[in-house]
Amino acid sequence: MTETQAQWYVVHTYSGYENKVKTDLEKAVENNGMLDLVQETRVPMEDVVEIKNGKRRIVPRKIFPGYVLVKMIMTDETWYVVRNTRGVTGFVGPGSKPIPLTEEEVERMLAGGSSVKVDMEVGDQVKILSGPLEDFIGTIDEVDVAAQKLRVHVEMFGRSTPVDVEFFQVEKLK
Repeated sequence: MTETQAQWYVVHTYSGYENKVKTDLEKAVENNGMLDLVQETRVPMEDVVEIKNGKRRIVPRKIFPGYVLVKMIMTDETWYVVRNTRGVTGFVGPGSKPIPLTEEEVERMLAGGSSVKVDMEVGDQVKILSGPLEDFIGTIDEVDVAAQKLRVHVEMFGRSTPVDVEFFQVEKLK
């Protein structure tokens, strides 16, 4: 079970223990003088834009809850140190044989990125907070997460009119 080049492996952890496993594993590797064998430990994160009550904030979020990525040269000793770190339930792979990730998988998993989480959906009543239709109340007809916009129908001149607004320009009514 010995390789010459470090590769990335996926380690399964108890959910919520990813950062603790990362810290404990890094300490164990340092204490055992294995820094040349276990080279990097990562908890893949992404920035998520949350919009709540018209307020926009960026929150870091784990991309793969319950998993930690480890770049290491697989030996019996490194396998043992990783496998016996508190919070680790095992390597991802059949039986006890860890399977290394391909370059493409590593790039995709570590790329991170960002996404938007919105507490509004089609049919919700919203109040427009800014722009030419400030203080108008309407109903969400469409949510475009990629563009971070909403199509809202508002009553104008006695009829329902569709209006495109950005997420932060509206507030959900209770």
